[in-house]
Amino acid sequence: MQRLVRIVAAALALGVVVAYVNPISAADTSAPPVPPKQEAGPAPEPLSMDELKKPMKPLDRVAMAPKGTLKNPYTDNAEAIAEGKKLYFGKSCNGCHGGGGGGGMCPPLTNTVWVYGDDDDTLFRLISLGSDDLKKTGYHRKGTEGVVGPMPPFGELIDEDQQVWKIIAWIRTLFKGGPERRHW
Repeated sequence: MQRLVRIVAAALALGVVVAYVNPISAADTSAPPVPPKQEAGPAPEPLSMDELKKPMKPLDRVAMAPKGTLKNPYTDNAEAIAEGKKLYFGKSCNGCHGGGGGGGMCPPLTNTVWVYGDDDDTLFRLISLGSDDLKKTGYHRKGTEGVVGPMPPFGELIDEDQQVWKIIAWIRTLFKGGPERRHW
């Protein structure tokens, strides 16, 4: 038990050092997040809900979908939300974000500050790619939290994109902000 306490204390101390060395600015909560700029030309068409419900590997979905086109086909679907909660705990998301999504070693999932943005497309890519690879695709931090650890990539650990969508559907039920901040 003491060893576990030392490991957790060391991880928290490392997080404090990283946050001190690499500070980030607070989010502008008055405007919705904006995905990275697209190449010149017309905006890509969002994928249809039928297309989004065809299962595939999360990394394949990220690779085939232009930025800004992913939309959760399970938003407000009670059955998917219940399954998403089970997946959240089964994939150990609670280890970093807390059992009720209130945070811990990583940011909470309950408030209006989302480090990279709160739209479906960004969250799907963040979960699938992890924060390091997400930044490589042109995304950047929009906000900060008291604890901001790197998000590991789950795209190879989650069997199909439908599971990612269901986890996101459950996460959405934890949101404590007003309806004007609901960008999904």
